[in-house]
Amino acid sequence: MNANDQDRLKLLLRESLPPVEDNAESGRDLWPAVLRKLDARSSAPPWYDWALAASLVLLVVCFPKAIPVFLYYL
Repeated sequence: MNANDQDRLKLLLRESLPPVEDNAESGRDLWPAVLRKLDARSSAPPWYDWALAASLVLLVVCFPKAIPVFLYYL
């Protein structure tokens, strides 16, 4: 890439991107939305987590020789 191409690329980038101010604040702060979402989340695990745990226990009780297979996939 020669100097002419670099100058042309700089010019195209400056025209396409808006200027950034030093003290520019975002138009929308996302942190309060993240905090609201975390607060709205319940502390109890969903029902399907309990169903998966129960099915794993049932499989281990019915097929005890499969325990090494389950441990391998952990």
